[in-house]
Amino acid sequence: MINWLLLFLPLSIVLEYFAPAHYLLVFISAALAILPLAGWLGRATEQLAAHLGESVGGLLNATFGNATELIIGIAALQAGLYDVVKASIAGSIIGNILLVMGCAMLAGGLRHSEQHFNAIGARSQSTLLTLAAIALIIPAANKIATEGRMNLGSHYLSISIAVLLLVVYALFLIYSLVTHKKEFSSEESESIEENAASWSVGKALLVLCLSTVMVAWVSEILIGTIEPSTQALGLNNIFVGVFVVAILGNAAEHATAITAALKNQMDLSLSIAIGSSVQVALFVAPTLVLASLFIGPTAMDLAFRPGLVLAVLLAVLITSEVADDGRSDWFKGVQLLAVYFSLGLAFLFLSGVPAG
Repeated sequence: MINWLLLFLPLSIVLEYFAPAHYLLVFISAALAILPLAGWLGRATEQLAAHLGESVGGLLNATFGNATELIIGIAALQAGLYDVVKASIAGSIIGNILLVMGCAMLAGGLRHSEQHFNAIGARSQSTLLTLAAIALIIPAANKIATEGRMNLGSHYLSISIAVLLLVVYALFLIYSLVTHKKEFSSEESESIEENAASWSVGKALLVLCLSTVMVAWVSEILIGTIEPSTQALGLNNIFVGVFVVAILGNAAEHATAITAALKNQMDLSLSIAIGSSVQVALFVAPTLVLASLFIGPTAMDLAFRPGLVLAVLLAVLITSEVADDGRSDWFKGVQLLAVYFSLGLAFLFLSGVPAG
């Protein structure tokens, strides 16, 4: 457990109020404080889901599964850091299907020579990710075609696509939780459900509320230090959003997915990795676009930078290949991680950091 990192919570608050000029120190402290808070938020959601039954529980997990990313995104929207928001969205999608799934397949494959999972469910979610990649390409292509001028038509295009993605996501929940839930079930689901509910509903609600409030508070501290901290490190907001902020929001899921793979529960591991990316692409991203109409300095669009769109598309393509046959081994994990670190190096050098 990483609960000892909760020590950075009071430290972050103290630094924010008494040493705000030490931007980098505040940034590191807040980043470390978010990790255990995200873990408690995820666990509280899982406990509530276990008490409320399969359908309602699945809906709850689908809605709050990426609450940390959503809270961080809202804080960044309020600060007008739209490049950080877009980068963290892309980074969450890429990180979940390349870093998390890659580590899970590598760790599980080193302990078990070959592992199997529900190929039908994995393919369905991979198809949704392809749809999301296409939805990101259209606004970006429109922006290039209009030579970077975000006219009224481009603004409405982003809003319309955001609404469409939310509708598709709602229909996917009905498909996976109601009409075709057998296609997404696994042999390990019964044993997982039996051990899931160890908290009372009251305790789960209390932890959920407290962790949500604290994540929101620390997220504001973190977002407020991003620009000066990235300047001090010689990086840009895009790299930090894709490979720092995104990892922070998914840290708890990373550990859970790897642990499940080690226990030979690959259906659970992949549902965390691919499912989280689906939630970010079809729920978190369009929700932030619509939220920007009310809480941001201006409306945010879905016109991601071409590099971000390309990175998401490449990640989705290799994920579709890996998840197609219903089996995994350690070398598949290596391939996913190789793509992730290749993208990381590309964004790192694009940020202007010298090779030496």
